[in-house]
Amino acid sequence: MSVRKRILLSGKTTWLVTYRDRTSKRRARQFPTRAEAIEFQTRVRTDLTAGTHVADRASVTIAEAGELWLKRAGRENLEQGTVRQYEQHIKCHIVPLIGQIKLSRLTVPAVEKFRDDLLIRCSRSLARAVLTSFKGLLKEARRQGLLGHDPAAHTSIKFAKDERRRRDIPSKEQIRAILRGAQEWPLTKVERTRKGDQKIVAISWRPLIVTAVFTGMRLSELRGLTWDHVDLKEGVIKVRQRADFRGAMGSTKSRAGDRDIPMTPMLLNTLKTWRLACPQWSSALVFPTERGTVHATGNIHHYCWGPFLRKLGIIRENSLTKSGLAKPALTFHSLRHAAASLFIEQGWNAKKIQTVMGHSSIQVTFDIYGHLWKDTKSDLEAMAQLEARLFA
Repeated sequence: MSVRKRILLSGKTTWLVTYRDRTSKRRARQFPTRAEAIEFQTRVRTDLTAGTHVADRASVTIAEAGELWLKRAGRENLEQGTVRQYEQHIKCHIVPLIGQIKLSRLTVPAVEKFRDDLLIRCSRSLARAVLTSFKGLLKEARRQGLLGHDPAAHTSIKFAKDERRRRDIPSKEQIRAILRGAQEWPLTKVERTRKGDQKIVAISWRPLIVTAVFTGMRLSELRGLTWDHVDLKEGVIKVRQRADFRGAMGSTKSRAGDRDIPMTPMLLNTLKTWRLACPQWSSALVFPTERGTVHATGNIHHYCWGPFLRKLGIIRENSLTKSGLAKPALTFHSLRHAAASLFIEQGWNAKKIQTVMGHSSIQVTFDIYGHLWKDTKSDLEAMAQLEARLFA
């Protein structure tokens, strides 16, 4: 391996690095400065020793590596929603910002610039998700021998200060308003068909909202809930499956997702009443559409959640949707946070809440809801007792 000065016909001076790769094939690359050439020589020598060097001509672009990563995701039978999210990250963010760079030329400064560009064009939470996908892409490239080192190993996007505490956790007043408002929602309505006949249509919005508030179930779990997993005698809901974005049934998000959730009296009475009004479809869904199929997430937000919160006045000030309507101040997922806050107020410990919420680890529970365990009055009493014992 050598570094030598080279003067081109144009009179321009470059520095040429020549070496032989793992297959003894002669390789060459030139640089504008001697320092860059020496740096490249050092890195190549290290990679050749470790058996991880990939020459430029044998390398692929980040966009091409992304395609390989998506193919592996398909072979691993990941959920379609997950693969779809990966595709969006690659198409909308990774390829436009850094897709044409070859893996062999990817450097730490290039990755850091990619990170900074993400924060400019995306929200912090989305930027974190895209960077995670980018790291997954690089990990797969290394597995296939297309990348010798990981220039993104130390690149990260941290939560903004107190970001976890700014989650949309509804207040007690908002929770009460939501439950009172849900009780006003009829379970059935009368509609006329095209032939002019009358038909009774069941409306699942009231039981859906009440169940979400008192169980903390994910929307995908609510959409996939069937009556055989609702024990009205024992007062327990058994979470065993969920519906993906296409309405296809699948397993829960993680092993911890399978769990039994006890019902409150209000929820139990609501589901007993709804059981009588709910049509007996072959799907046996607890919250079916008028045709007995799984509700699309978009329909729940468009026809149920958005209009419901606007009616209650729980909206964001000076914030409108594309159609000119006021944006809700809470997301449907906020009801999951509402349930967790009620569980904590009831005195449940973190392990029990992790189990009921279906978190993959207790660390996830603490990361999201740790600040809700504060009890200033109890802390002051404990400190007073500490002092009293010290001087007793």
